[in-house]
Formats: sequence, C-alpha cells, structure tokens
Amino acid sequence: MDILTIAGLVLATVSVVVGAILKGAGVKALLSGAAFMIVIVGTLAAIFVQTPMPVLKHALRRIRWIFKPPALAGEKQISKITEWSTLARKQGLLGLEPMIDSEPDDFIRKGLQLVVDGNEPETIRSTLEVELESREHADIRAAKVYEGMGVYSPTLGIIGAVLGLMAVMQNLGDPSKLGAGIAAAFTATVYGIGLANLFFLPVAAKLKGIIAAQAQQREMIIEGMVGIALGENPRSIESRLHGYLH
Repeated sequence: MDILTIAGLVLATVSVVVGAILKGAGVKALLSGAAFMIVIVGTLAAIFVQTPMPVLKHALRRIRWIFKPPALAGEKQISKITEWSTLARKQGLLGLEPMIDSEPDDFIRKGLQLVVDGNEPETIRSTLEVELESREHADIRAAKVYEGMGVYSPTLGIIGAVLGLMAVMQNLGDPSKLGAGIAAAFTATVYGIGLANLFFLPVAAKLKGIIAAQAQQREMIIEGMVGIALGENPRSIESRLHGYLH
C-alpha cells in the first residue's frame, strides 16, 4: 500500500475543507449539486467522448496502482536471471524449461520460452521489445485518461461559474440573493480546479512514473535474457543488470 498516496489525498481534502472554514465560507459552501453536475458529470462526459471503451476500461483497472503499485523487486529478478544463466551454462538452454511454468510474470515467462526455444539473441530482443512497447503504450494511454480529466475539469468549472453568474444577473432586483448566488457560482470553479490539481493530474503523473519504472525493469529483463542466450558469464550479466537499478 502506498502510504504517500493516501496521505496526499487526505491532506488535499483537509486543505480545501479547513481552508474554506478559515476563510469564513464554511463547509456548506462547498456542497453544490449544480457544481457536481456541471464539473463531475461534465468531465466524465468529455472523457467518454474522447476515449475508446477498451482504453477507458484499462484506465479504470490501472487506478489501483496509485494505492498499490506493482512490485518491481529488481534485486530479486537479477538474482533469478543470474541463477538461470548459471544453470544454462551447466545444463544447456533446455535446462531452463522447468522454470517456465513456475514463473508468475508472463513477460519473463515469454522471454524464457524464447530462450529455451533456441531463438537468436536479436530475435529475443526484438520480440520482447515489441511486447514492452505495446504494454507501455497501453498503460500510457490509460494514464492520459486522467490527464485529460485534469484538463477538462477546470474549464467546466469556469462554465459552472459563468452559469451561476448568469443566474445571479437574473436576480439583480433582489440584493438579498446576490451574495449567496455569487458564492454558489464560484463553487464550480473550486470543484474543477481542485479536482484537476489535487487528484486527476497527480494521478496521471504517478501512473506515468510507475509505468516508466516498469518499462525500465522489463528492459533489464530483456538484457538478461539476451545475455543468457549468448552464454555470457553469469557474473558479467549480474554486474550489467545492476546498472538498471540506479
């Protein structure tokens, strides 16, 4: 569990609520059904128009990464690759075949299968690089869904404020309604800018960081598989792979 994400979301909520209280607006000023409809529902509508269904589903699956990022375990992976390299030099590449079914990571499993099948090192590298790029591209598109929401929500907040001011202008003859009306108009702006900068954009940035870290580890795995296929010294492979951890 990523404690920083939880702490950040809690602090974001506290900062807005306590800020509203300290400014004298009160918590009630933050509650607005109209602002919710315009900003939240409007942002969802915009992202639905922009995003294909498979990408949207992928984005919904990836949101859990901000709370529980996938384990990378670089040192553990290097240790396994070094052991496999030693085994391959002693028993040949076919000696790695029993490792395929017991490997939980499907990317590593695919790499091992390519090595055991006796493919050329460049074939192994190119095949795994295509797999890496495909996964990274899909995950980046998922992160951009939240980035898009961070772009749309402030604009919709402004639309909400303008609509609220239009309602105020229709009640200029009743001064008692002007203060509350203007305050309600700007609630939508708070929703839009607050959600963009305290949730949507940080989520997109965090997902992109996780995706980049995953891609780097997969590049390390590709290098290790190629080293095994070339029959390189296990210590040489281990030393090279440690460079990916810095």
